[in-house]
Amino acid sequence: MAIVTLLTDAGESDHYVAAIKAKIMSINPGIRVEDITHNISPSDLAHAAFVLRAVFRDFPKGTVHLVGVNATGNKGDGFIALQLEDHFFVGCDNGFFGLISDRPHQQLVELNGLNSVITTFPERDIFAPAAVKLASGMAITNLGKPKASFKKMIDRQVKATKKQITGSIIRVDGMGNLITNISKEAFDVLSKGKAYTITFGGEKFKKIHTQYHQAEQGECFIVFNSLGLLEIGIYKGNASELLGLQYDGVVNILFD
Repeated sequence: MAIVTLLTDAGESDHYVAAIKAKIMSINPGIRVEDITHNISPSDLAHAAFVLRAVFRDFPKGTVHLVGVNATGNKGDGFIALQLEDHFFVGCDNGFFGLISDRPHQQLVELNGLNSVITTFPERDIFAPAAVKLASGMAITNLGKPKASFKKMIDRQVKATKKQITGSIIRVDGMGNLITNISKEAFDVLSKGKAYTITFGGEKFKKIHTQYHQAEQGECFIVFNSLGLLEIGIYKGNASELLGLQYDGVVNILFD
């Protein structure tokens, strides 16, 4: 069954999400619509990109992902559809799609170029029809004029040497856990045969857990999570509040 996912900053209290779904179903009632989340803070592209990057590969290849975060964009931003890692994405060319994958796109087209629709609700009036066409099997090249490139925001990068990895907190999740951009892959390469100290917010730790519950209640745990990223938390507590750390905070791993 063809799948269209929805990721928006529309919230749950208004008609917007229902209107997008209604548009999709009115064009093709056989499309399966899956919500990723609609609770992104308005125009929070960093959070939206973290969420989509974390989950889109779990859907079957060929899934169409409709992104309605900062959907109208800024002056000069257009609308695009692209194929990336064998998935399709529809949304605003506002830099967002540069944050979800480091791989080159496979195909890219401009939406709403000919016979353009003037609307304050592109998620319903432009993105939804394009998403349905893709999910129904239409070639992406039939949706619009091919483009060579799209706008790309640059994500925070890890700095690594033989003696140190310096990363950033890229997400404070709903439980107050601090997710960093330090990957297990980088740590495994640099930590071979070395002792290490993890530092953040004035705290120092010399152990990485494999499970959250290896820490006692109220104690700090450090794990590589299901995304392969270093995560810091307080077992049955809120690490962000208790440690005083927020998005963009610095985390270091020092090798002896």
